[in-house]
Amino acid sequence: MIKIDIKKVKGNISSVCLTGHAMYDDFGKDIVCAGVSSILTTTVNGILMFGKTIEINEGKMFVIKVIQNNEITSKLLLNMILLFKELETNYPKNIKIREEDIDE
Repeated sequence: MIKIDIKKVKGNISSVCLTGHAMYDDFGKDIVCAGVSSILTTTVNGILMFGKTIEINEGKMFVIKVIQNNEITSKLLLNMILLFKELETNYPKNIKIREEDIDE
């Protein structure tokens, strides 16, 4: 299962962490993983076109950390989350999203 953890500060997305594999199909044929990867790559590339407002850490988990919140970054991240939620609705056994509001 792909797990997506979203942290928000004062309603703004501060970080997104993705881990796991959807296990919908074999590696290389998994449409859920392909969908998540496409959404993630498109969002990150879109944000970076407008400046370095996020940091990326890759490894066993993929982490996006917002270092400068602005309207473009916020809207693109929100769009990404909405697309992930659509996948979660269609594939609830393969993707799980958790959101946490934290005070800072």
